[in-house]
Amino acid sequence: MPLSPKPMAKTGAPRSGGLRRGRVADFLMGRGSLSAPGSNLARLPVALDPRGLSIIEGIRAACAFGTVILLHEFVAWSPLLIMALAANLTCFADIGGPVRSRLMVLAVFSVLGSLIWSLFGLLQPHGPAVVVPLATLVIFCCTYARVWGVQEQTAGNVLVLVLAFALDRPLTGGEAVIAGAMVLAGGLWATVLALALWRLNPYRPTQRAVAEVWRRLALLSGDLEDLAAAEEADATGFDDHARAHRRGAREAIELARSLIVDIARSRERVSDRTAQALIRLETAEQIFAALIALSDRIEADRNPNRQVRTRRLLRRLRPLLLVVARAIRDDTVLDLPRIERSIARAGRGFASDPALKALAERILDRVRIGAKLSTPEGYRPGGTLLGSASLPLRQRLLGPLKANFTLASPNLRHAIRASVVTAPVLGLTLLWPGPFTHWLTITVVLTMQPFYAATWQRALERIGGTVLGGLFGALLASLATTTLALSALIFPLSIIGFAARQVSYAFFIACLTPLVVLLVEVMEPGHASWEVAGMRALFTLLGGLIAVVSSLLLWPVWEPDQVRLELRKAVKAHADFARTVLSNRAEAERSGAAEAAARASGLALNTLEAALSRALQQPRAGRHPQVQTAMVADATLRRIGARLSALRYAADPSTDGPIGCAWIAWITETLARLAQEGGALPSHPDLPRPDSLVRLVTQVELLAETLRPPRSRAEALPPVPAAAPGKG
Repeated sequence: MPLSPKPMAKTGAPRSGGLRRGRVADFLMGRGSLSAPGSNLARLPVALDPRGLSIIEGIRAACAFGTVILLHEFVAWSPLLIMALAANLTCFADIGGPVRSRLMVLAVFSVLGSLIWSLFGLLQPHGPAVVVPLATLVIFCCTYARVWGVQEQTAGNVLVLVLAFALDRPLTGGEAVIAGAMVLAGGLWATVLALALWRLNPYRPTQRAVAEVWRRLALLSGDLEDLAAAEEADATGFDDHARAHRRGAREAIELARSLIVDIARSRERVSDRTAQALIRLETAEQIFAALIALSDRIEADRNPNRQVRTRRLLRRLRPLLLVVARAIRDDTVLDLPRIERSIARAGRGFASDPALKALAERILDRVRIGAKLSTPEGYRPGGTLLGSASLPLRQRLLGPLKANFTLASPNLRHAIRASVVTAPVLGLTLLWPGPFTHWLTITVVLTMQPFYAATWQRALERIGGTVLGGLFGALLASLATTTLALSALIFPLSIIGFAARQVSYAFFIACLTPLVVLLVEVMEPGHASWEVAGMRALFTLLGGLIAVVSSLLLWPVWEPDQVRLELRKAVKAHADFARTVLSNRAEAERSGAAEAAARASGLALNTLEAALSRALQQPRAGRHPQVQTAMVADATLRRIGARLSALRYAADPSTDGPIGCAWIAWITETLARLAQEGGALPSHPDLPRPDSLVRLVTQVELLAETLRPPRSRAEALPPVPAAAPGKG
């Protein structure tokens, strides 16, 4: 009796967005988050990400400076407040990661913060003519530090805060020494607490990152199940699926990979824990590639029996992926016999469909590997693996500086823009000083980003979070009538603020602002809480506007040009992917070249979509013809990549003959020519198309029509000579 697909409640393509139980949350959130940007490139990813909540980090940060605040209540020595503030800022500068790299960054931050506070406290009485040029140089260096990585970028941004606070009041020589010592003491106290006294599991960030990859695969498989349940294939639904899930999964894979590499380089040898994380990640990446191939089959082949079998596989696969994800996240042991029974059930019913059976076996075998790594046999402590040494310190420091020291680099242009814009702002705050004017400088520097879209998003989040948090902070301050009560409130507020650091920037600012209001009440008594909240909101609004306008007018990156460049890179990456997979499939799989080419093509598409998202946010850029062309090309490249992934696991002997080789040569040469500026495209071979290449040839033709409309093409070249038949 033939099988038929389960009818959906509503006709049409299912809405892409993940597991069914996550759909309501997606609807309430309205848009993606930074960790999961979503399918709509035109919408800012400002939604909350509850998985980023870390109570332990909040408690540790609260202890770092809350204890100093309480000590001040009993000792009543004002320099302790500077130490408390320095400990607070050091917690801001610490974003986690390998202990060795964190220790270096936090130690350098503490020393530089001490020098900056002392030096500019001494220079403050000399006025803008002396202070502004030196402060501008410091701001340039701090903002340019982003070329070394996220840790260094964060520390550089927080050093700008130290500079702004140091210019609040003049210091004598003795006061400068004490203030510098307190900044150094606060920074070192927070560093010792984080890395020695209250040291968190160094593998925890890596475990969470790898677990997130497996969770993303579960989301992807759940959405594929919905797409397979549709009565008809819908191009928009598959495009949304690819942008939302494939982009998010690739970003999660690369984040986990970077954390694993960092922790491996921070040690002389690679521990079994690190090797275990790497195997888990590689296994997940192989499942990801197989699911991409499966999505191509779902879209191309709407055979009812195959769709039912595919849905059954995906329905049983999703809970397996989630179980492995939870085991990795919580570092728990799995019941392997039970997992094996579930895998066996998921692999049934494919005897009559060899192509789907091969994909199902590949996916389930990788799930089995991931599950075995969460059993006692999968982790044997005590052993070590020889690891590769990291680059010399000199090369790690000077290499990024030299590579980015060009006006073509967004990082250098951002550092110049931040310095030029902040200089007059600093001058104004020095000419018309006030207890809250440093917030204007801080907002300008922290809001400004290398790209306009990122600056606009940061401004909206910072302004909205400041207003909401300021109202709540003023209400709390009005209820606390003593300094001791204010100090007592600082501890829970700091826990909430730092715990919400990774939830979203707006939520973080909203939680942090009440803490700032209470800190001002403690450190600068005499100001009404509503005055503090109002002034912070005013300077945040003004600073945000300055940052947005500056990003739009001063050396902006015209995003359509960036889109054009990234599109060429993406097409070239797919040309390399096609050449690798189609020329000699078996050898490419054995050597790892196919996996590397698939990864490169996925990264190129993610970079292209990031540029597209920024272009859609930039005024006048969203409707630019290059952007509209790239949107179509992006969807087409996603399908080309999916088809190439499917061909990796489905050998077709017909492609090894002269006809198949002729079409393979045309595909690879056409993609290579499309990645170049100008130049004629090869003409079609006057031969029938092999069944396995029909869909791929159609997508390459569509890409050629998109990037090289017939009216703009040069005269076609003669047919490309057929390459020698490949093996495998």
